[in-house]
Amino acid sequence: MPRLFTALEIPSDIAETLSMLRGGLPGARWISPEFYHVTLRFIGDVDHAVARDAAAALDEIDRFGFDLTLAGVDQFGNHKPHSIFAGVKANDALNDLQAEHERAMKRIGLPPEGRNFKPHVTLARLRDVSPRQVAEYLALRGYFRSPTFEVGRFVLYSSRDSVGGGPYRLEAAYPLM
Repeated sequence: MPRLFTALEIPSDIAETLSMLRGGLPGARWISPEFYHVTLRFIGDVDHAVARDAAAALDEIDRFGFDLTLAGVDQFGNHKPHSIFAGVKANDALNDLQAEHERAMKRIGLPPEGRNFKPHVTLARLRDVSPRQVAEYLALRGYFRSPTFEVGRFVLYSSRDSVGGGPYRLEAAYPLM
């Protein structure tokens, strides 16, 4: 059964810029830059019939391309930090695209995502890292801002069950208008 999710790819020049944020945080497991992405919709472990239905539903999405900017570095987990991420500057076109993915997956019978959409690029998974260490890291890198880049497509990725951070396989690409 494939584990699927939809995402936006991060251009290689932006990924290179993001990779400069790596290091300086003991206990962090840094994601490889080639696996940086913005998840739109986690589909999950599905059988091949549902995977085909999902791919077909995504093929029906007609949206215009848009510009995107990454802004800020933060953490998930509050008092028990578990990951470091680069945020995404507020973007109505991105929110609309994500909502369309959610509707498409509901139409094929998948349950709602269940988590609020907070667009981000995961940079590291954390293990046994104190909130103080994370605060010190963020104090030095939290003001990150990428150049704006054009989003011309979204993709369907598969992944194997792992501790996160790849490897991901491109299953399909869907151009935006």
